Amino acid sequence: MSKTVKDLTAGTAGGIAQVLVGQPFDIVKVRMQTSAAGTYKGMLDCAGRILRNEGPLAFYKGTVPPLVGIGACVSIQFGVLEYTKRVFASQNVDNGVGGPDGKLLSNGQLYLAGVFAGVGNSVVSGPVEHLRIRLQTQDAKNPVFSGPFDAVKKIAKSHGIAGIYKGQVVTLWRESVGYGIYFLAYEKLVQREMAKKGIRRDEISLGNAILYGAAAGYALWAVIYPIDMIKSRMQTDGFTPATGQKYTSTLDCVRKVWKTEGPRAFSRGLVPTLIRSPFANGATFLGFELANRVLNSW
Repeated sequence: MSKTVKDLTAGTAGGIAQVLVGQPFDIVKVRMQTSAAGTYKGMLDCAGRILRNEGPLAFYKGTVPPLVGIGACVSIQFGVLEYTKRVFASQNVDNGVGGPDGKLLSNGQLYLAGVFAGVGNSVVSGPVEHLRIRLQTQDAKNPVFSGPFDAVKKIAKSHGIAGIYKGQVVTLWRESVGYGIYFLAYEKLVQREMAKKGIRRDEISLGNAILYGAAAGYALWAVIYPIDMIKSRMQTDGFTPATGQKYTSTLDCVRKVWKTEGPRAFSRGLVPTLIRSPFANGATFLGFELANRVLNSW
């Protein structure tokens, strides 16, 4: 297997682990982000209502799109990240920096590698998250869509490809800024342990990979949460004024939310996100590092 294929395969494993661990927390976050102020007293109230009114399986509502899509997204993330890191390492060797193999990348190089990973990822993550959020927030008793494929068919029929990519501008901002920070944080922690202990990357304990992934997840959400909230609002908004469209653009959404709900609206749903983050992101990097080691042993 080529290095790129291994990276993509290991990324897929990381993405599947992320979805299975994080989906119940995510649906609570999305419900709180997209509901009117005062709908829920807090995270536990939201989770309790979902459980009482929709049953335990509701916490995995809309899981098929992210299970397939996020697997692809994380695959793309790691594929682009690792490829970009190899390009920078090659440049470092030519310039005589970054150690004998050039792999000791600078902060700027690591951040840019993460930005490129986020941009590549957004092509898939935009429509995947749009479909997931539509399914998570629809009325359980009178659903508009029977499933992800029905959602794709109905949205594309009524609004074309642009409808599938609703909220893509803010998604691109979220992914590029967020994953620049995300992978910079993770890679710096990995580099620090390798330098401190004089070990190879595949000798880092899987427990530490989980901890570093959890830390990277907190760095990610500390930066992008308000952007993520706006993305959720845009992706649950109507497509036209006739279907209940509230926002004409990302900036219009920011202005209206600030004016009508105040600054606290930009952090609504943050608690379940912070609880979810270490588990989901730790699982992501555990899945990636473990799969990478298995694949590289062949």
